[in-house]
Amino acid sequence: MTPLDYEYLRKLLKERSGLDLSADKQYLVESRLLPLARRSNLAGIPELVQRMKGGAELLTSEVVEAMTTNETFFFRDKIPFDHLKDAVLPALARARAARRSLRIWCAASSTGQEPYSIAMLLKEMTALFSGWRIEIIATDLSQAVLEKSKAGLFSQFEVQRGLPIQLLVKYFVQKGELWQLNADIRSMVQHRQLNLLQDISHLGTFDVIFCRNVLIYFDQQTKASIFGKVARMLEPDGVLALGAAESVVGITNLFRPYPDRRGLYQPSTAPVARAGAAVHALKAVASAAR
Repeated sequence: MTPLDYEYLRKLLKERSGLDLSADKQYLVESRLLPLARRSNLAGIPELVQRMKGGAELLTSEVVEAMTTNETFFFRDKIPFDHLKDAVLPALARARAARRSLRIWCAASSTGQEPYSIAMLLKEMTALFSGWRIEIIATDLSQAVLEKSKAGLFSQFEVQRGLPIQLLVKYFVQKGELWQLNADIRSMVQHRQLNLLQDISHLGTFDVIFCRNVLIYFDQQTKASIFGKVARMLEPDGVLALGAAESVVGITNLFRPYPDRRGLYQPSTAPVARAGAAVHALKAVASAAR
């Protein structure tokens, strides 16, 4: 790959997906695009770039997908899901008791482990949310990973990464060498193709937004722009979850840390939660369920 080829790819990926590749990431581009070039019967990346410059839009889309497909696994990093179970969902159960509905968005959901982790978590909390209307929206730039997610089929390796054995036994059925999620869990998640750089307001507003391990690939200006969009789509008392290496600090003042829960944020205008409010919420809603 020539320096000019690399610069062309860097610019295209930034415009199409927001991916901000530094000058020393040529090895990453080669490792992900050489297999694509071979599958397309091309001699290498230079010929791939020439086809793209010639208007091969389908090939260009495949290049963007190949470069933006990221790693994921069930209950990744565990702590955000513990926060969701122990604090966020009990508090929202109390705050939404009158309307009995909940909307959750997983941005950059990849092959589905994150939204399905949330779906299983909610299924385990039936006492709090019985009879509620719950929507989990999973979005990704790549249609290919969304199709895999819809199928709910995972390899032995994938179900061994982060998924508790009791949930595997309870919510999956083995099909040959693969494991498939039960239909009732799959039906809890809606899939939509979405580019975070474009207008995303049509998704509506949400009580919880998981936007984890995707902003690290963007530059500061793009991060600030996405935070602005997300802030407009989050309920005033809603919660934003970021990845372990991500933060709003130095980028936006639209969010503030969720009390005592690292990696979670609320709109800056949200009421300050009382100490122990989540515990009281859990008790109150559980009592009402009885």
